[in-house]
Amino acid sequence: MSNAPLNQDQLKRLVAEAALEHVEDGGTIGVGTGSTVNCFIDALAASRIRIEAAVSSSEATSERLRGHGIRVIDLNQCGGLDLYVDGADEFDPHRRLIKGGGGALTREKIVAAASQKFVCIVDESKRVRVLGKFPLPVEVIPMARSLVARKLAGLGGQPEWREGFTTDNGNWILDVHNLDLVDPVAVESLINDMPGVVTCGLFARRPADLVLIGGPQGVTRL
Repeated sequence: MSNAPLNQDQLKRLVAEAALEHVEDGGTIGVGTGSTVNCFIDALAASRIRIEAAVSSSEATSERLRGHGIRVIDLNQCGGLDLYVDGADEFDPHRRLIKGGGGALTREKIVAAASQKFVCIVDESKRVRVLGKFPLPVEVIPMARSLVARKLAGLGGQPEWREGFTTDNGNWILDVHNLDLVDPVAVESLINDMPGVVTCGLFARRPADLVLIGGPQGVTRL
């Protein structure tokens, strides 16, 4: 038996499978976006758990769910959700997150807000003491890109337009480097109040309820 450390793909699969214990038969769940979530979708499809339907945070996730024969419905069809499973680009000791590296932050935030329990699945590399090592994605209405960029620069950040990328909502993204995120709750409110901002990728006002972390010792819980 090999004692070689697990690689990142193996850690993602490990933590995705651990999330299955939070999925109940016959329920409707929210499903996020990204490579770790793709592992969760594959594990869910291979399991004996049969859910009623899923609410998806992106077109790419919807396509993968349907490919496994899982029914995808609109959030308006179901009201609230018992569970939301998604990944993150960073997490801190208080389960606050940066999300949006894949560009689905707005729909992810909507589905998270509609869910009673948010389970975040990550590997150990995403752990930080203070958020902000990963640039903060901010979804903006296209006509407001330069206006919002100036305001973000006024906060001390260095915004970079994710040129050539359009969100599923038809908007653009600014990736903001070097923001001071010692108080992510306050910064989330401040950025979200800027005219032209759809939302930012800080999940601090509504953090994850549980973070499952894949590491060398297996899966740990936060």
